[in-house]
Amino acid sequence: MIDVLVVDDQQLIRKAVAELVEHEPDMRLAGTAENGVEAVRQAKRLEPDVVVMDVRMPVMDGIEATRIITRDAALPGMRVLILTTFEDEPEYVVHGVRSGAAGFVGKGAEPDVIVEAIRTVHRGEGLLTPRATKNLLDRYAGSATPSQLHPELRSLTPRELDILGLVAEGKTNQAIADKLGISVVTVKTHINRTMTKLGRHDRAQLVVLAFETGLVTPRYR
Repeated sequence: MIDVLVVDDQQLIRKAVAELVEHEPDMRLAGTAENGVEAVRQAKRLEPDVVVMDVRMPVMDGIEATRIITRDAALPGMRVLILTTFEDEPEYVVHGVRSGAAGFVGKGAEPDVIVEAIRTVHRGEGLLTPRATKNLLDRYAGSATPSQLHPELRSLTPRELDILGLVAEGKTNQAIADKLGISVVTVKTHINRTMTKLGRHDRAQLVVLAFETGLVTPRYR
């Protein structure tokens, strides 16, 4: 059972997401909160598995609340999924992932997309929607020099670099496996090794790093 805390300053959104959670057989609504301070307090008290977090809220925003929750040693394994209207703004995605968010999904997404996003981050997988990934690509493509590999990526093998680039383009493990002619298990192994080498905890952090270091540019598409 996945215990979920829903955080949003708009009562209508809070109620809608809470109802989505309550209708899923593998989920349970742990509670709700209407601002970042309350989110942190409820996260510590209720210890949910996943926090569905809004970005812009009074008292404390969702980015800061995410940072506090994910860096609290007393809350190991708690995942934050940011549900936002700002997936079109790459800076919000970057700041959110840097703060420890495991994924982003838009408020305009279909209900089944939102509940599946909760399951995805609960499994320990990072998640960026195709729309958020495209906007990151538009923001960062061509901003770095692909002829010179960023120092942070030099520990990676050529195959790991290939896979990292495909992850950043939003490809699934199956799509990567099909493109490279390898098994899904091998893809997962490479991704796990890449995360270990780079000190990243999930797929979303890998995606942001790939854009920021210039790995994902027109040369790699």
